[in-house]
This record gives sequence, structure tokens and C-alpha cells, in this order.
Amino acid sequence: MKPKFSYSHWDVLLASPTEPLPKKKRDHQLTIMKVGLENIERAPEVTLKDWEVVFDAVNMMQTLLDMGLVADEQDAIGDAVTALANAGMRHLKKGMSLRLNGPDIVTLRGVLEDYEMVLENLPARTMIAAHRATEKRTQEILLKVPA
Repeated sequence: MKPKFSYSHWDVLLASPTEPLPKKKRDHQLTIMKVGLENIERAPEVTLKDWEVVFDAVNMMQTLLDMGLVADEQDAIGDAVTALANAGMRHLKKGMSLRLNGPDIVTLRGVLEDYEMVLENLPARTMIAAHRATEKRTQEILLKVPA
């Protein structure tokens, strides 16, 4: 089955090469990301959706790093990916909650604050292209995971 992407090649080409994503779209992305992080930090029960929206934002930062559009001298993005992946594995293998420890939350919060800055400043075309690249990389990873 062919994977479905949120954006098409046409979406990339038609997006502004100079202006950020429309404010409504940015606000929506940032709101669900912040709610997901807040739930990971404080909710009685963290949902898979909370984890996914936060992981999506971190994966976008990884893509932007791979594209050479952001810097990460301290490997905070890698640390955030590892923290979320470890929480996911604990959840899958041991049925544990999708919680993170204090240092991991601090790292994650910093990466998500950086994502907010990037989303507010990079052109829409760049962000949509990065979104497509992120979804493609995620699909390739999922195809390698045994069912």
C-alpha cells in the first residue's frame, strides 16, 4: 500500500518561499504540541496521541537538522528522540506510561521551544518540504519494523 502524505509536491511548490505558514496553521500545530507536552508532564494518563504530536515535532526538528536548516551543537534533538523512543519502547514492551524523567522533559521542552521559533520564521515552502521528508523517513522506518 502506498503511504499517504499530509502534503503533496504541489503543496510544496505552491507554498510561499518567503513567508511562514499561515498563522492559523502555525497556531494549530503549536497548540496541539503544547497540549501534548503538558499532558506528558502532568496528565493522570498520557495518551498515544499526546506522545505522537510531540514526537512529530521532534522528528520535524531532526529533518530540519538533516537539511542543514537548524544547528544542534549539544545534540538536544538526538537526546529528545532517544527519550521519546525509550518511553515508547517501555510502553510497548512493559505497558508502562509514556512518561519522561525530569532531565528528559527539560531537553524536550527546549527542542519544542526551538521548533516554535523555527515554525514562526522559516518559509512555508521549507516547512512543508520538511514535513514531507519527515513523513517519508517515518514511513521507511515503519516498513522495516516487524509486525
